[in-house]
Amino acid sequence: MARLLFFGKLADAAGARMREIPLDDATQTVGDLVAALSDKEAALGDALEEKSVRVIVNEKMAARDAAITDGDEIAFLPPVSGG
Repeated sequence: MARLLFFGKLADAAGARMREIPLDDATQTVGDLVAALSDKEAALGDALEEKSVRVIVNEKMAARDAAITDGDEIAFLPPVSGG
């Protein structure tokens, strides 16, 4: 099981701040995970596919092509605004 964390407006789109899901053999990268989530939940997928969304895998910044496995913690952070 991978632990998914959603922050800010992404938690609203996901309907929760945290989920635990099993990763299948086809889900080997962050991009694969986003695609799989998009297939099941279009609104969440649209939110996660925004280029300004940052991904953290096991407490380290990660690119969309970063490898993931069961047991990983994957956090999705929305764009930060402020002044």
